[in-house]
Amino acid sequence: MRLLPTQRDTAIVTRPLRTRWSPRRREALAFYLFISPWLIGFTLFTLGPMLASLGISFTEYNLLRPPRFIGLRNYEFMLSDRQFWKALEVTALYTLAYVPTELVGGLSLALLMNQQRRGIRLIRTIYYLPSVLSGMAFVVVWMWLLHPNGLFNGVLASIGLPGQRWLTSPNTALLSLWMMSLWGLGRAAVIYLAGLKNVPKEMIEAAAIDGANVFQTFFRVILPLLSPTIFFNLVLSIISTFQTFTSAFVATNGGPLNSTLFYVLYLYRVAFEPPFRMGYASALAWVLFLAVLALTALVVRSASRWVFYEGARS
Repeated sequence: MRLLPTQRDTAIVTRPLRTRWSPRRREALAFYLFISPWLIGFTLFTLGPMLASLGISFTEYNLLRPPRFIGLRNYEFMLSDRQFWKALEVTALYTLAYVPTELVGGLSLALLMNQQRRGIRLIRTIYYLPSVLSGMAFVVVWMWLLHPNGLFNGVLASIGLPGQRWLTSPNTALLSLWMMSLWGLGRAAVIYLAGLKNVPKEMIEAAAIDGANVFQTFFRVILPLLSPTIFFNLVLSIISTFQTFTSAFVATNGGPLNSTLFYVLYLYRVAFEPPFRMGYASALAWVLFLAVLALTALVVRSASRWVFYEGARS
């Protein structure tokens, strides 16, 4: 049946109008509005300076004169810079010593703090408190302990052993900074403790019923289930060791004989001590960024072989 002109116009008018903003589009708009403060801050204060430092790394710049483009000379100079290789060596040695210590020591502390004993909450708080203290404060305390007339040498003298020049000898300075780092094991221990709380008690009980002893239960049940937490702490530990600065700057200032010249400390010297070689410092910063990125990528790539996620398909 053909519609009359008036009926056809009415049918056209009464069709439902499409809304201009669909629910999905409104949701996306709200999402970007909520994260816009972070995006603006990241662009202005992180991404922008990073790109600027990349450009400066190809220049000769001392803050007093305009940058002068020199190409790859800053990167070429690193190959013959002895202090660069020394800083890289010190940082690598410290990383090789500290990372296993934090992984094993933090896990050991977490196993102790996971015991249900009277006063365990107070013990957990005491172990974690050093992790939230100012880096400057705990370094000053350790400088007093490691002073030639300090507590450590006093203990050695009481048992008939000679005192050490902890922070003034090239043989013991880096060891002393490693000892200082043990002060902050509570941070890793708290993360491990959270991982231990997520281990199902049913699996531990099932292992005990099957006749597994304490060591078999730990290595066959607890440790595999704790591997994601170990992976997380491993990545954080590697990144933090390559950023070591405060303890070396305050306690030894890179000495004696550059035995504690960490990479970031050397970068700081290049940038903020005369002649203020900002171009070379930017190049050092980008090499550090690429080195940490490469190490982190290797750890992430190896995770599929030793990290077990509960519920993941075999």
